[in-house]
This record gives sequence, structure tokens and C-alpha cells, in this order.
Amino acid sequence: MNDAANEGIPPPDGKADLIDTDYEIGQDNIEGSVLSVGFDIHNPVFGISATAVVAFVFYTLALPEQSGAVFSWLFGTVTRGFDWFFLTAANLFVLFCLFLIVSPLGKVRLGGKDATADYTYLGWFSMLFAAGMGIGLMFYGVSEPLSHFSSSLGGTAVEDGVRTDWAPLGAAGGDTAEAMRLGMAATIYHWGLHPWAIYAVVGLALALFSYNKGLPLTMRSAFYPLLGERIWGWPGHVIDILAVFATLFGLATSLGFGATQANAGLNEVFGLPIGNTTEVLLISGITAIALISVVRGLDGGVKILSEINMGLAFLLLVFVLLVGPTLSILGIFGSSLLAYAEYLPQLANPIGREDTNFLQGWTSFYWAWWISWSPFVGMFIARVSRGRTVREFITCVLLIPSLVCVLWMSVFGGVAITQVVQEGYTAAQEAELPLQLFKVLQDLPLTTITSLIGIVLVIVFFVTSSDSGSLVIDTITAGGKVDAPVPQRVFWCIFEGAVAIVLLLSAGGLGSLQSMVISTGLPFTIVLLIMCVAIYRGLQSERANT
Repeated sequence: MNDAANEGIPPPDGKADLIDTDYEIGQDNIEGSVLSVGFDIHNPVFGISATAVVAFVFYTLALPEQSGAVFSWLFGTVTRGFDWFFLTAANLFVLFCLFLIVSPLGKVRLGGKDATADYTYLGWFSMLFAAGMGIGLMFYGVSEPLSHFSSSLGGTAVEDGVRTDWAPLGAAGGDTAEAMRLGMAATIYHWGLHPWAIYAVVGLALALFSYNKGLPLTMRSAFYPLLGERIWGWPGHVIDILAVFATLFGLATSLGFGATQANAGLNEVFGLPIGNTTEVLLISGITAIALISVVRGLDGGVKILSEINMGLAFLLLVFVLLVGPTLSILGIFGSSLLAYAEYLPQLANPIGREDTNFLQGWTSFYWAWWISWSPFVGMFIARVSRGRTVREFITCVLLIPSLVCVLWMSVFGGVAITQVVQEGYTAAQEAELPLQLFKVLQDLPLTTITSLIGIVLVIVFFVTSSDSGSLVIDTITAGGKVDAPVPQRVFWCIFEGAVAIVLLLSAGGLGSLQSMVISTGLPFTIVLLIMCVAIYRGLQSERANT
């Protein structure tokens, strides 16, 4: 067995159940340099992934109308045909994580029996939050609670025996208080335990099989208990290539959302024109900033930016809480948690639902989006979580970020809803989705300053996501090496921005981004379900032999 430390992954501290394999990290890699630029890439994962991405970019640019039609077909087909599958899988991930918390397997320590944590809780939570939910919280923090509240208040609408409204469950027609509770419960459902359980499963698998078993930090390593030495062949190649595609399109979707919201904010504050040209320039400029962070590395780039973003996000959160209807917001936070607990069984039910627009257009898309993000967020979580016990890891990854998301949605969504209900201020409700956050801030003091902070948050979340994603994709396509040449990470950072740009320019716009997330999230859901079995077996052997 090779010494993993030589490839940037420290060996276990204390007793650990190392897997005995003749495979050496990077043995299938191709190393060399072109014009003095070094490379160290896995064959064939890098070649197939890079070629497919380049071909996709050219196809979308060359045939925008045709590609837009294909993307639209993909979105409708997958959300309509597999909504039950996404919901069932997400439920299983939550139950699996809760089982690990209470199980004796939770005592296993990632990195060996004597391993210690690499980061403080503050630094750890900052990176978890920034990588996992950044742009999404800025984009949907106001719009989703407001949307679910409005659709619930409007009640149900039926044509030819089929519901045509977008309200969750049975709606709450005409009941303002219940519409607020249902709207917040539906929002928390999408941002609480379920997405973080998805991230926790992938992060735990990668950390366990890398830090405790001595395998490369790639998705294929988690399947060793099931596939054995075959993970080094084509079964493993397919798993890693799927992970690259899922990560790339999940990130591209978030970058597209971030660009449209930053454009909307800059238009609101500075009058910058809204359109594809501005959004392309924003993506290009922010990708350039991300490249600087890429070169600086994990500690010098992502960690610093994540902590800055946490500070700015906390300031904006506290400001809105204090200058808004504080008591109402705090009441909404408490009632929203209770409503979430009350409505969770119905929202998580995968069969016999009549709210098909909500189920397919919101929940199915979200679960596919989170699953697409899971290789990226999971590997990033694994990179920063060495030294934690499984119980500590799952508890913190599952509960702490979920509570932060609930608080964020309660504050920003709560202010937006109270503006409508108590003040009759409907500017946010009537605005386009990317602009709604800024319309809420417009009704509060210090509008220009808070809007600027909001724009900065979107941009820095954009940068940290792009940087972290480049790090993860590069690790996968370098055969698990975490210290591969920096130019490779630069390559993937540039292509993340390129994919976001071409999908925004395609006929479907943001809809094309959503379609690609759905289509890549479907096969990767199967990978994650099988991964749960591998984790259980890996933890059993670790506990039995240490």
C-alpha cells in the first residue's frame, strides 16, 4: 500500500482499518508539461470529461434553438417521470444519517483513532455554509418563501381534473396565517435536513475511505467494499466521470443564478443594463477573481473568502432582523420550525400527490440540484473535516447549517411576507425573481449600503463556489491527487464559467441550466444510494478492527 501522505493526503493517526491494495494513487495518470505548464491527469477520466464538456459547449453555441429544445424536453421528462424517485431517495438519505448519529458506528473518528481536527469550529462552519448554500440562499432567500406564501394564499386551481396552481400540498386559500406557515414549511423542507443529508452522505464516504482506508480522494474509492479492485477499472471511471458532470452542471446552474441576481442588483443600485451581455461579463469577471483564489489554494483562498462571507452575511442578517419587524420575524422563526415538523410527512410523501407543479417544478428540481452539487460539496466537506467523529460530523453537517438556513429564510422571507401583509408593500412580490431581495431592502433603511453588501455576497459566494468546485473536479480528474498542478484547476475554473455562459445564452436560458442539473442528478442519485451501503460496510469494518 502506498503512503498517501506523498500525494497530499495524510496517513491515519492511530489505529485505522487500512485497505490492502496494490493500487498506487496516480498510477494511471499521465504526467508531463506543455510550454513549461505541468500536468498530472488521470487517464481516461480527465480525457473523457474534458472532451465531453468541450463538445457540449460547442454544440450549445452552434445550435442554440435545437439544444434549448433538448434541454426543455429533458427537464419535463425527468421531473414528471422520476419525481417519486428523487423524493424517496432524499428521504432515505435523511434516515440513514439519523441512524448513524444514534448508532455505535458514530464513534468512528475520521482520520484514525487519534486524529485531531484540522480547523476550528468557526472556520469549519464558515466553509460548510459558503460551499453548500451560498448563492442559493441569496437567490431564493426572499423569493421562495414569498412565492410559496402567495401561491398558498391563492388556493388551488383545477382545469380538466388537474391542478394548475403552484401551491404546496392543499394550499391555504384565503387564510393568511396558514398560508405563511405552509409557505415557510415548504421553504424549510427544501433547505433543511434533506439537502444537508445528501451532502453528509457524500462527504462521509469520501472522508472515511480516504483518511481511514488510505484510498484516493475520489468518488470511486467509496465503492471498494462493493466492487473491490474493480474500482480501478471502468466501473470506477464511470463513477468519477458522472461525478465530474454532475458537479460541473450543478455549479454552472448556481453561477447562472448568481450572475442574474448580481446583474439585477447592479441595475437597481447603479443602473447597469440587464441582459445577456452584462451577465456574460459578470461571469467572466468573477471567474477571473476565482482564478486568483484557485492559485492561492484552500487555506489562502477559499477559507479566507468563506470567513469574510460569513461575516458579511451575518451583518446583513442582523441588520434586517433589527430594522425589520423583529418580534414578528422571531415569531415566524419559531412557528416555521413547528410548521416544518407538522407538514414534513406530507411534503416528503412521494406518492399520491395532487400538487404536481410544486412537486416537480420545485422539489424534484431541488433534489436533483443538491445531488448534482453533492460531489463538489461532499468532497469539499471531506477535505476540511478530518479529525471529527462520524457522530460529530453528521450532527454538525446536518443540523447546524439547517438551522442557519431556517433562520436566514425566516428573516428575509419573513420580512418580505410581512411587508405584503402588514404594510401593503408589494414591490418584491411583483418583481422578477433575481430582483426580489433588492426590492425588500429598498423598503428598509440604508438601502444603498445593504444592496451593495448583497451584491458583494452574491459575488463572493460565486467565487468560493467556483474555486471549491475547481478544486474538487481537479482532484477527481487527477486520480485522487490533492496536490496536482495548479494549471489543471485553472482549466476547470475557466470551463465552469464557460458552461454557465453557454447555457445562459442558449434558447432556454436559466431553464437550460435547470434541465442539465436534472439530467445529471438522476443517474448520480443511484450512485449515492449504493454509496450508503458502502459507507455502512466501511464503518462496520473500521469499528471492528480499531
